[in-house]
This record gives sequence, structure tokens and C-alpha cells, in this order.
Amino acid sequence: MASLVFDIETSALPADSFDETTLEYLFRPASRETEPELVQAKREEIERQFALWPFTAEIVCIAMLNATTEKGQVLFVAEDFEDDRAGTPDVSFVPFPDEHDLLIGFWETVKHYDSIITFNGRAFDVPFLYLRSAQLNIPISRKDWLGYRFQTQPHCDLADQLTFYNVSGRDGAARKFNLDFYCKAFGIESPKGHGITGFDVSQFIAEGRYREVAEYCLRDVVATTELFHIWKNRLAFLKPGRNL
Repeated sequence: MASLVFDIETSALPADSFDETTLEYLFRPASRETEPELVQAKREEIERQFALWPFTAEIVCIAMLNATTEKGQVLFVAEDFEDDRAGTPDVSFVPFPDEHDLLIGFWETVKHYDSIITFNGRAFDVPFLYLRSAQLNIPISRKDWLGYRFQTQPHCDLADQLTFYNVSGRDGAARKFNLDFYCKAFGIESPKGHGITGFDVSQFIAEGRYREVAEYCLRDVVATTELFHIWKNRLAFLKPGRNL
């Protein structure tokens, strides 16, 4: 079965792109603070969170790798989208003029795969993709990625697998860590070791550093692919005929 590992990067939409009623609603928690400096700090915190919500952010990059061949492509939004600079022999970087065209390209690609592999994709990447695509009226070619949680087909979310479906809660032996932590624990090169993290993406996009975001996203997917193979070989309890 062909399995696709992918990850998305998102960038906050500017606050001035929303009307006053919407902004009042989004920033309402800040109005409950009593001190001006606390109000400002809370507003800044909320604005940073815009990148985490599909109705206040956009998808600016999706990196994908075939879990078996480790060949793939990185789709990313860039102003210089006609400049298709090559990646590696196995991974191509494909620029798009906007999020709309990027998502069309993504859904066209993924329909050729039987299953997907993510890290925290059930909680973040997949819902974000579904809601952004719906908002932009883009046909979704795979609507089964949020099905029955306690299985690895068609979606193997490593954040679920490495916590045994949150069996320990927040503080137990199988508590959930971030991808960077798991990479270091299992001896995988962390994607965070090149001067950029997910918190920096909005700033990098504002500065026009699109290719750097794309390369960071690819490092996330490479690390996720390596982590998947470790999980599959050492921890997976798969039924005959259901192997990924």
C-alpha cells in the first residue's frame, strides 16, 4: 500500500483583514484583563495564535514524501512562483501563486495514496486542511482521514501511536511530547536545529523567505518519516494484512 507522509505550515492572516465585530470577538479575552500591559500582552498572545486556527490563517506550505521510496515534493506559496528552483533528485520544490492553487495541487496528489502518516495530523493538519479547503470551496479528494481513531489505516498519526492513544494522560509514562523531543530521544536529526520553528513561519512569510519555510517543512517530514519507521519496526502491533 502506498503511504504518504506530510506536514503543513500555516501563517497568520493580518488582523486588519477582519472586521471590527470579528476582532472584538477574537480579542475578547484580552478585555477581561485589568491592567493595560496585561491587555496588550494578552492581545499579542492571541494574535500569535491566529496561525493555529484555520479561519485566521492560511496554509503556505505542504511537504510530502512517499514513506517507502522517500521521494516527494514540497508545495509552497511564493511571490516568485514562476521561479521553480530544483530541490534534490528525490524531492522537487513546487511554488504556487496562492493558497487556493496549492490546495488544488495537494488534493490532486493525495488521491493516489492509500494512507497517510502524520505527527499530530489528526488534531491539527487534517482538520486545518479540511476547513481551509471548505472555506475556499476546493474539492477534497480524501474525506476519510478523521475516521475511527483507534486504527492506523488510512491515517497513522504518530502522536497517537507514541502515546498509545493518550493512555497516560498529561503526566504518565506515555505522555505526549513534541516532534523535536521524540527526534532527540530516538537519535533523529531534529528539524528545529536550523534556526526556524513553526512559531517563526508567519514572520518568515512576511519577510518573503518562502523557500526557507519550504525547506523547514520538508525537514519536519523527513524526521516524521524516520520516526515512522522506528515506530513500525519496534512498536507497531499490526494485524496480518494490515501492514503499512
